[in-house]
Amino acid sequence: MVQYNKFTLDNGLRVVVHEDPTTPLVAVNTLYNVGARDEQEDKTGFAHLFEHLMFEGSANIPNFDEPLQRAGGESNAFTNNDMTNYYDVIPAGNLETALWLESDRMLQLDITAKSLDVQRKVVIEEFKENYLNQPYGDVWHKLSELAYKVHPYKWPTIGKEISHIENATLKDVKSFFNTYYVPANAILVIAGSVKTEEVRELVEKWFGDIPYKPAPIKQIAKEPKQTEARLMEVQADVQANAIYKAYHMDIRDSHNYYVMDLVTDILSSGHSARLYQSLIKEQELFSEIDAYVSSYFDEGLIIIEGKMRKGVTMEQADNAIAGELLKLRKMPVGVKELQKIKNKQESYTVFSEVNLLNRATNLAYCELLGNIELINTEIDIYNKINVEDIAEESEKVFTQTNCSTIHYYAKNN
Repeated sequence: MVQYNKFTLDNGLRVVVHEDPTTPLVAVNTLYNVGARDEQEDKTGFAHLFEHLMFEGSANIPNFDEPLQRAGGESNAFTNNDMTNYYDVIPAGNLETALWLESDRMLQLDITAKSLDVQRKVVIEEFKENYLNQPYGDVWHKLSELAYKVHPYKWPTIGKEISHIENATLKDVKSFFNTYYVPANAILVIAGSVKTEEVRELVEKWFGDIPYKPAPIKQIAKEPKQTEARLMEVQADVQANAIYKAYHMDIRDSHNYYVMDLVTDILSSGHSARLYQSLIKEQELFSEIDAYVSSYFDEGLIIIEGKMRKGVTMEQADNAIAGELLKLRKMPVGVKELQKIKNKQESYTVFSEVNLLNRATNLAYCELLGNIELINTEIDIYNKINVEDIAEESEKVFTQTNCSTIHYYAKNN
């Protein structure tokens, strides 16, 4: 059980404190409620760009990392379609250093033409290296655009195209910061060797004077129900033919999300999972295959992807996957099989919370979802799922009209 206390500053900053006297460290996690889904379609990649810009220095601190490292700390960040998360881990006695750094860049990030140009080049290089020049690197761009026609999930976190970052102006970037990087749009979690009342005083000291600005009202287009199968064929310089299938599923904050998360584990969690046993080991159609959920806040995707062995046709691969999904829909999952997957899920959750930073990040994530107590109740949600839930949700999700497929051909094949 993860214990926590919560309070909110007058400027809207939500604060969560998790006391853990067993560690000499403290994790400071600052989550901003902004991701790729908040971007304009002609100005994408901004949330990810800020993952880099936020380390360029602020009004009173020219270099974010230097004072943190001198205090024995380290920092990093990640961005996805729904949020941007920044975190610091530092000796508990130096907590104020992290709060000073985080509050100063929240108050006034020092965005200059020079810092923008430096990080623009970094992001463009990342775009090229990981998405344009990497084998299969463009898949997520293509699959997102195929599966989503209206919702901003139709572009990945890195951005829709390089030109959007190339053409980003200082005005555009400052406007994005002033809109989304405000206290009322943030969640601050402080976890470790701390006391709540002491934290309250320090947070008031460092963040309390940041002016209030209302959190932006999200106006995100809802994706209409997919009513016909979609297919895209791609040819590229890759080693093996591959197939990618995306099925629309329910929102993250729903019972059905947890059902489909277990379904992907049934399909591909380890060498005893169904797809490995049937399609790799027995039928020898694939060299690798995987299934996973996108975990988007809004209606997401369950993805099945695999690379075929030489000589296997795309039709064979597609039919083989369809056969395994049909079994989920028509033949009940065994009680023992389901319990085994639940046990794995519980073990993963318990082990992940051993890490202090994981606890801090998960507290922020659950608070953003609107139910912080999920950090303690998600295991119960998984454990209450039964074989009927698996069959019912599989019947709803794994239909041909709900599927977007990419046949990715290797040129040399």
